[in-house]
Amino acid sequence: MTTTPEPSKTLVQRAPEVAGNVLRTILEFAIEGRGSIPGARAAAARTLQSRGEHEAAVDSLVMQHVGLAGAQGFLTNLGGLLTLPVALPANLAGLAVVQMRMIAAIVHLRGYDVDDRRVRVALTMAMLGEDDVRKQVAAGRLPGPPFLVATAPVFDPVLDHHVSERVFGDLGTKMAGKHAVVQVAKRIPFVGGPVGAATDGYFTYALGQYARREFVRRRR
Repeated sequence: MTTTPEPSKTLVQRAPEVAGNVLRTILEFAIEGRGSIPGARAAAARTLQSRGEHEAAVDSLVMQHVGLAGAQGFLTNLGGLLTLPVALPANLAGLAVVQMRMIAAIVHLRGYDVDDRRVRVALTMAMLGEDDVRKQVAAGRLPGPPFLVATAPVFDPVLDHHVSERVFGDLGTKMAGKHAVVQVAKRIPFVGGPVGAATDGYFTYALGQYARREFVRRRR
């Protein structure tokens, strides 16, 4: 007799695949851009042209993306508590794109090839933030910090799946935590927006500073 797998087991088995596909889509959008939205390389080149020096361009890119994170957080959180079920997925995706584009632009300016799969795993790993990466490395769940992964001799597909699943889950956890903090403010329309903007901007600034410390310059 033929048995049908339990739906719950099927979903669990597919979790790494789903997480990987979502992260790859977000990462591709962040690096390549689409339509009128420039990708990481284009943003880095434009900023470098205007600033004239790599580290000044990195400074500028971080602040640009802090502003973008605050703006998208403001727009997706503006409606108050009633819009939360709709705004949450949009805010999650929007913030991830902004933060990934910022990290990818920094990585590109520092001389790494953002088309290299090892580098893509590393910059995705950086989305976890410095504290979480350190804990994961200490627990043996990650082989080392993002720089070590970016410069590894070979690409590790198992690590790629693990990082995608971990980052995807972390994005949801951070978003839930942020909304738990601001849920009182969200009960009042037009108050949740500024709170969301400040929170998203803070998280983005912290990731930008981590990325610039972690991905040391490789360009001459």
